[in-house]
Amino acid sequence: MIFMLAGTSDARELAIKLEGNGRKVIATVVTESAAKSLSEAGIKTNIGRLTKEQMTDFIKENQFQAIVDASHPFAEEASKNALSAADASGIPYIRYERASQTFSNPLVTMVQDYEEAAKLAREKRGVIMLTTGSKTLGIFTKHLLGLENTRVVARMLPRLDNMEKCQALGVEQKDIIAMQGPFSKELNIALIHQYKATLMITKESGKVGSVDEKLEAALACGIETIMIARPKIQYENMHSSFEGVIEDLASKLTI
Repeated sequence: MIFMLAGTSDARELAIKLEGNGRKVIATVVTESAAKSLSEAGIKTNIGRLTKEQMTDFIKENQFQAIVDASHPFAEEASKNALSAADASGIPYIRYERASQTFSNPLVTMVQDYEEAAKLAREKRGVIMLTTGSKTLGIFTKHLLGLENTRVVARMLPRLDNMEKCQALGVEQKDIIAMQGPFSKELNIALIHQYKATLMITKESGKVGSVDEKLEAALACGIETIMIARPKIQYENMHSSFEGVIEDLASKLTI
């Protein structure tokens, strides 16, 4: 039995491949929509964020043989908890992460974290299209809301808790794009034009994370992009292909 951190489209495909290779999987996800997507593929799921202790208890309860961490490249806390839980439980930890991309364009600025992105955006001002989700929204509102000649347009999943967070942080309804992706290049361009955006902020989530479509849209519109680099985590047994994960599991597990 494999304990899998999932929630992205490529994680779903990996879970299906693992089960197709005879590995029973229980996946943990954060949202109901992610759970539904996995359940429709026949993957058993657990919903909710787990601490290291909760993961350790879950591993013991289900007698998992290994952890496959296929969480989002920016789910830093979840990955650290999984690494610690695997170590505490004495089972292998294997990381799947979609391949990184490099960007070389004068309109693209790479930064190391959300705070640096917010501070740089504060210098640039204008109409800022924020496509980094709701989790770190407070970092940007702290630096940018109420700033002269600045409007923050926040794009996120259309969930009640997200709307409540926007309200609590002072993001007005007219500045919220509540939509679920994937977003095509053409739709990104349309949104940039609709809101007259002058700057986009996004994360280096990889091609599967639709970074290409966002960046190509921003470049086509001639606006700047602030790109947040992935967290620097010392992963064990890291792979950017499904085959690498499957082969690593086979080498580490006798059953």
